[in-house]
Amino acid sequence: MNVAIIGGTGVESWPGAEVIEQREIETPYGEPSAPLVRARVADTEVWFLSRHGLGHEIAPHRINYRANIDAIAGLGCDTVVALNAVGIIGDATPVGGLALPDQLIDYTWGRECTYLDGDRESLDHLDFTEPFDGALRRALIAAGAAAGIAVASTGVYGVTQGPRLETRAEVDRLERDGVTLIGMTAMPEAALACERGLDYACVALVVNAAAGRGDAPIHDDLVGSMASARYQATELVRSFLRASR
Repeated sequence: MNVAIIGGTGVESWPGAEVIEQREIETPYGEPSAPLVRARVADTEVWFLSRHGLGHEIAPHRINYRANIDAIAGLGCDTVVALNAVGIIGDATPVGGLALPDQLIDYTWGRECTYLDGDRESLDHLDFTEPFDGALRRALIAAGAAAGIAVASTGVYGVTQGPRLETRAEVDRLERDGVTLIGMTAMPEAALACERGLDYACVALVVNAAAGRGDAPIHDDLVGSMASARYQATELVRSFLRASR
C-alpha cells in the first residue's frame, strides 16, 4: 500500500513528520496546490499534499483538483486518505470529533471535475455508486477503535461551492436531502481519485455546527474545536499506518 494524505483546513502540514523530500510536480493539468512532501509517519513513508496550499490561500472552488490527484497517482500512490473540515447537521458526531462518510451529494458547479471528458482522455462514465472505498473505510474505522478514538462510521457529505458558509435555509434544504456533514472539498476530489483507480476515503473533521444549528457563532465554534479534531485525525491516521505495515 502506497499512501497519500491530503490535508485540508487546519492540517496544512503533518505534525511531527520526518520530512524526507519535497517535490514540485508539473502535470498535464497544471501545478498541484503545493509541493508534494515525502515524509515518515508512524515508521511508514507517505506522501502529503496541502489541499489549500501551504498558507491556506486557495479557495475550495479554485483548487486544481485534477492536478492534485494526477500528481499523487503519478508518484505511484494507490491509496488516498483525505482530511476534510466539515460542519455537522444533527448530533451524530460531537463538534471536535471525527466521521467517516460513506456517501456524498455534490452541490458544486463550474469546477474541472473529470479526466474522462473526451479531451486529453477518452470519454467515459464513471460508476460512482460508492464514492468512498469500502475496504479503506473499514480499515480506518478499525484503526480508530484500536487508538481509542470514537469515529462515526457513516454519514452523507454534502459538498457545497464555498467559500462562503451556508444560510440557515440552505442547511434546512441539505438536511431534507439527507445530508449530515457539510464541506466544500470532497468533490471533485473523490471522483477524480476513482477515475485514476485510487482507493479514496474521507476522514471528516467535525469543526462546527451547521448554520442555525449551534449555540455559538460558527467561527467561534471552529476555533474552539479544530485542535481536538486535528489531534484525533492525525492519531487515527497514525494508527491506520501502523496497522497497514
